[in-house]
Amino acid sequence: MNWETRITKLLNIKYPIIQGGLAYLAYADLAAAVSNAGGLGQITAMSLPSPEALREEIEKVRTLTDKPFGVNFAIGMYGKGYEPMVEVAKEMNVPVVTMTGGNPAPIFDILEGSDCKKLVLVAARRQAQKAEELGADAVMVVGQEGGGHLGRDDVGTMVLVPQVVDSVSIPVIASGGIGDGRGWMAAHALGAEGIEMGTRFIATKECVHASDVYKQALLDSVETDTTVIKRSIGAPARALRNEFTEQILKIESETPTYEALKDYISGKANRRYIYDGDIAQGFGWAGQVTGMIHDIPSAAELIERMVVQATEIRLKWGQ
Repeated sequence: MNWETRITKLLNIKYPIIQGGLAYLAYADLAAAVSNAGGLGQITAMSLPSPEALREEIEKVRTLTDKPFGVNFAIGMYGKGYEPMVEVAKEMNVPVVTMTGGNPAPIFDILEGSDCKKLVLVAARRQAQKAEELGADAVMVVGQEGGGHLGRDDVGTMVLVPQVVDSVSIPVIASGGIGDGRGWMAAHALGAEGIEMGTRFIATKECVHASDVYKQALLDSVETDTTVIKRSIGAPARALRNEFTEQILKIESETPTYEALKDYISGKANRRYIYDGDIAQGFGWAGQVTGMIHDIPSAAELIERMVVQATEIRLKWGQ
């Protein structure tokens, strides 16, 4: 069956399935596994301590796969500290760079003259139009069901994706609430030409940095077991609900300032949960799709399963 879309042609991949940036989790093992399975795996650049560490991670990916892969830059919270990292990605001819949060224009400037494909995560129609104006090759559109940082308007994937598709000419990738072949095909029906999955790829064997506690929480949770934190400071983000996130919400209701929240929403608090399994002193990002996660397959098993399911749906449609 033909899975070709503008995204597969743009990124030179077999299936239009992209693994999310996944702060502190998306490293060479996972990225290579997803790419080897026919999707696009990614490394998270800004979770690494230095440009040299990014260089080493890129080299490691290339020992594990000869397929295209991406490097994600979560630029919203790092000022201009990402620029030396982007220079490394350019120097090493990384095939794809994705950007989340903040203004992507400075990254576009650095990448000028390279063959790198540029993808921007957006959460609103205007953001997608701006990304296209700046020169993005495609946009990834995240609805409010997604895990991690979201848009401020609480618009779901089902409504947001077709609005963006109608407003830009570049390919659109759907994200948020997608975890199987049904979600993949639904995204295509909305006009998207690919999908991005974050939470579902955490619960895979190759996401080796995620603690067993974190993965088990994804298995045990239902779709109502997430909550949105950081809304009071204008940076809403979806995480697994636990006592720690309840503390965060209490602080937000009483003292909604960054200073009051910073120790609770820090990368350290996130790592305590996802690395150490310390549920009392940390939090883990997750989308509502956690209610659809019931096992921990390899990345290849997950993608193969999705392809089988999507094939069955296409056959029903007579494609």
